Amino acid sequence: MLNIVLFGPPGAGKGTQSELMIEKYGLLHISTGDLFRKHLGEGTELGKLAKSYMDNGNLVPDKVVIDMVDDRLKEVTDAKGIIFDGFPRTVAQAEALDTLMNGKNTPISGMIALEVEDQELRNRILERGKSSGRADDQSIDKINNRISVYKAETLPVAEYYNKQGKLASINGVGSIESIFGNICEAVEKLQ
Repeated sequence: MLNIVLFGPPGAGKGTQSELMIEKYGLLHISTGDLFRKHLGEGTELGKLAKSYMDNGNLVPDKVVIDMVDDRLKEVTDAKGIIFDGFPRTVAQAEALDTLMNGKNTPISGMIALEVEDQELRNRILERGKSSGRADDQSIDKINNRISVYKAETLPVAEYYNKQGKLASINGVGSIESIFGNICEAVEKLQ
């Protein structure tokens, strides 16, 4: 299976590129945001557990997030691979994901990291905010905070995969088609 972590800061184009990758490679899309919405909406045991942390203003522990991912993976039967979008966000989550996937004899093939300068990210997110309706897409302070949190907490995940020889950095600026072409070249090297 082709299992890819799609990585990059907020506004890098992960959503757009993941759609193209899903279509071309027949990958199953796993987004932790989608998983949270599913479990919270359905009131599952994992959803109730996550909600108890969120209601107290705490981050949902990695174990709960990994259990949600594992729950989703159990439903996978015919996918050619998986694209992880917005996950893992920490090195601890990356280690847990590796343990989970290695235990299923289908390890992470690689990480595709979209690289975009901060000012371009701000411009993209503000533009997206005009139609997304997301409050955190419309406030420059919130955008700057999201970029800072990404650099402090999430960026180390790239180094984790780099040490494994599984990191492919892609320039995330240009036309959607040219960026996707560069992603496809990186994916071909993973297969």
